[in-house]
Amino acid sequence: MLCLQLIRSRRVGPVTWHRLVAEHGVEGALAELPKIAAAAGVEGYEPCPLGVVRAEMAAGKKAGARLLIHGQGDYPAGLMDLPDAPPVLWVQGDIGLLSRPMVAVVGARNASSLGLRMARKLAEGLGQGGQVVVSGLARGIDAEAHRAALATGTVAVQAGGVDHIYPAENTALAQQILEQGCRVSEMPPGMEPQTRHFPLRNRIISGLSRAVVVVEAAARSGSLLTAEAALEQGREVLAVPGHPFDARAAGCNRLIKDGAALVRGVSDIFAALGEEMPRPGPTAEDGSAELRSQAGKASPSPAEEARNTSTKPALHEPAPLPGPVPPRKPLLDISRLHNMILSRLGPSPLPEDQLIRDLAMPPSALNPELIALELEGKIERRAGGMLSRV
Repeated sequence: MLCLQLIRSRRVGPVTWHRLVAEHGVEGALAELPKIAAAAGVEGYEPCPLGVVRAEMAAGKKAGARLLIHGQGDYPAGLMDLPDAPPVLWVQGDIGLLSRPMVAVVGARNASSLGLRMARKLAEGLGQGGQVVVSGLARGIDAEAHRAALATGTVAVQAGGVDHIYPAENTALAQQILEQGCRVSEMPPGMEPQTRHFPLRNRIISGLSRAVVVVEAAARSGSLLTAEAALEQGREVLAVPGHPFDARAAGCNRLIKDGAALVRGVSDIFAALGEEMPRPGPTAEDGSAELRSQAGKASPSPAEEARNTSTKPALHEPAPLPGPVPPRKPLLDISRLHNMILSRLGPSPLPEDQLIRDLAMPPSALNPELIALELEGKIERRAGGMLSRV
């Protein structure tokens, strides 16, 4: 309950939560919050009231959801080492899916018929190969990927509360996922999703997954944000190419130009993961659900498992992040720096390079704090390298 109280307190986002807990422990962090806030110029600060936390716990219980806490129990291993890992997750459905290897399939909401067909084929093939398909329960590519993977395992990461279905047109699909798959959210039950929640959801989609496959995406879309989060987390990024005249393919084509692996079929995904293509099996159109289920459950012999373990990383372990781990700054210094950044930003966009000059800081030191403020919904990035305060 104290972990939940800490993350629900004002001015505490995932990055701040981890820094507080690392420096003070959960109880100590709650005690230090008013002092830290006062040092940052916020008077009369109080942590989230326990009554609010109890109400959230009651709402989660009513929704039949289970609370997972970072570092405890069944919390997903793929998220554990992320600097902005969600401190808490509400989960409905088959929680065991979160311990299996996962691949994300994401894409455009206004998907083409070819895009939907590709998403369906990829999700079916991934399921037959033992992969759980992760997506965001949005209309279009996300919904099609979930439907195709219901029989073999799918996880829906939601931007709002785990019991708040958005968009409403996916209510029936969400119920199927509840019965056959798993739904996940870091937001309180009942919360309606807001614009700033979707980038937060996207980094969970990519964090859970070994790879992110983008089927269709416009030049500026949430799917590209998921791909960017995957790159920052050290995950594989793959994209399905499209016609240059189709705006829905612009994002995918750009990803491929920038180095993402090109996907022509599910075999390309397994090749990128360093695995052999699973034996071909019947698709959903064939109606042979029993064979499809058996294909997803096939397990290697002890000898094969020993060979695989010696030549590739464990499926449940996240890929290591490139480069050395930066030292953690004291939380008070971070708070002062965040206030300096926010004091120089307003509703009118400011060029990021101008902010760097104003603060006389190297980009390598400033960029992590800009990302933290963006994830906490305090600043917004706009086209052309512009920043504004929310």
